[in-house]
Amino acid sequence: MPDDMPPAPGELSAEPGEPLLPIPQEDDEARPAPPNGRPTALDPDQMGFTPRRAVPWLSPVLLSGTAVRVVLADLFGAYLDKRELQDALSPRILREAPGYAGAVTDDEWPDTGELWVDYAADTGDGFNATYSVAYLLAQPSLTVDGHELPRGEVLVLGGDQVYPTASGGQYEDRFKGPFRAAMPEPPAEGPRPRLYAVPGNHDWYDGLTAFLRLFVRGDEGSIGGWQTRQSRSYFAVELPNRWWLLGLDVQAGAYIDDPQLRYFRSVAARLGPGDKVIICPPSPSWVEATDDRKAYDSLDYFIRTIIDPTGASVPLMISGDLHHYARYSRPGRELITSGGGGAYLYPTHELPDQIAVPPVRSLVRNASPSLQYKLQSAFPTKRQSRGLAFGVFWRLPWRNPMFLGLLGLLQTLTMLAFVNAADRVLSGVEQRLVTVPAVLMVIVDLLGTCMLAMPRTAGQRRPRHWILGFLHGLAFIGVATLGTWAWLNLPFLTLVWPLPLLIAIVLYLPLSAVAAGELFALYLLIAAKFDVNLNELFAGQGITGYKGFLRLHFKPDGTLTIYPLGVRRTGRHWHAAPEAAPGSPWFVPGRPMDVHLIDAPIELR
Repeated sequence: MPDDMPPAPGELSAEPGEPLLPIPQEDDEARPAPPNGRPTALDPDQMGFTPRRAVPWLSPVLLSGTAVRVVLADLFGAYLDKRELQDALSPRILREAPGYAGAVTDDEWPDTGELWVDYAADTGDGFNATYSVAYLLAQPSLTVDGHELPRGEVLVLGGDQVYPTASGGQYEDRFKGPFRAAMPEPPAEGPRPRLYAVPGNHDWYDGLTAFLRLFVRGDEGSIGGWQTRQSRSYFAVELPNRWWLLGLDVQAGAYIDDPQLRYFRSVAARLGPGDKVIICPPSPSWVEATDDRKAYDSLDYFIRTIIDPTGASVPLMISGDLHHYARYSRPGRELITSGGGGAYLYPTHELPDQIAVPPVRSLVRNASPSLQYKLQSAFPTKRQSRGLAFGVFWRLPWRNPMFLGLLGLLQTLTMLAFVNAADRVLSGVEQRLVTVPAVLMVIVDLLGTCMLAMPRTAGQRRPRHWILGFLHGLAFIGVATLGTWAWLNLPFLTLVWPLPLLIAIVLYLPLSAVAAGELFALYLLIAAKFDVNLNELFAGQGITGYKGFLRLHFKPDGTLTIYPLGVRRTGRHWHAAPEAAPGSPWFVPGRPMDVHLIDAPIELR
């Protein structure tokens, strides 16, 4: 089913901003839950959480609420930084081994062995996409393009576990509930899978409070069948065959705090030449540095001062935050973005073919030598991404009716202000104040479009942002001007008040909303060519397909093979499985999801 079409009977549906509830089916109504506790339908009372639809990112209510939280996080983040307080928590350096069944001593620790690890990021959006990825992660094994890939004994979550902002309720409905539904209990056979999480910027919007309560509970915590183990918002995991996995907590791209640096220095004391380190930051700062020269500074400082002096190598860095798959590489290091865990698709067609890491114009005095990395693969491909971008003309209006209503309201107010001024002037009324409402609406329209085009960080604002925002505002006013001309040529002015106002609301507002929505879509398509509002171009479409994750295979000979897995179309129609085994998913897809390799297996030694 195309992403822009309404759901069919039996699929999940809801009005924008409302809980995601099932469309009842004849055999689902009034069916009680079985004694084993497994639900018989997508019923919140049976599941213990409310499945949610994908976040409508252009909803005016959501935008205003999220903007307030972002501003508060920026203003008070330094004062509410809980990383300093974590210095009182146990600085555990963790270990993972094949068949892990609890703590191991140095004598019992296997320095060799085969281990499978999964990596997913940017989960916790709409139920369909998030549960699709969780369902695949929970499967005992996946057969993909001739490769038999067992489930990872370890699951690493790369940030932004919930959207749009962190809270206990959002985590429950958008992340914990879907993952618990995918694996309600530990597997009956084999070791219990373990879970580690890196906080992203959305996890930080409540000061990291909900994240710490959910993930930082040591071996006592669990999310369905997965066991949490970390004791801080960052972690270091020793793997067999001299591999290490380090998860960093860089609060909103700010800095790495002193307690965290001390923790990783204690980890570095155990590293030496021949050790191989995988670093998992919360965002792909190697790509972001193309626009923000400071983006890579913290990660470069970490590698240069903590890892490099030990003689260990960093052959791999993995991150989420950008909701797609992209791999940049050069001999000796792979830089992978894998953010397909459930959030809306982010485009790939504007990714540079080459990047310099660190950026050549880095402001750091002792930065590492700048090296060139080449884009090797992306999912969706650049060609697919360009094609999806044009879907903005029909997906944006369909996904964001409240936003269209706001545009229509602004158009109607602007048109009425213009009509009022024109009618007074044409009637010979020599009064300057009659143009004040029209001037105010012009200012509001231009200010709104210019603010839309501006990036959050003042240092990133360029002339192109002002030019595109101003031109968009002029075009928006141009639509209102055409509406004014049409209104003056229709017999509405002669009607008795308030009939003209009612006609404007009933007739003009819907038509102008559609026209302004299509103009906004055209603006996004053009602005994206100049790297302006690229995120909004795809956030407004809310494309739920093109999801994926990484499955890492650590072999006994020390080789690491990475299998990037993806699905073009996520599940939309779910059937309850009340009689299945306790550890099996509560719901199975109506039709199998086509999992495939989105990049050739990547082998690191």
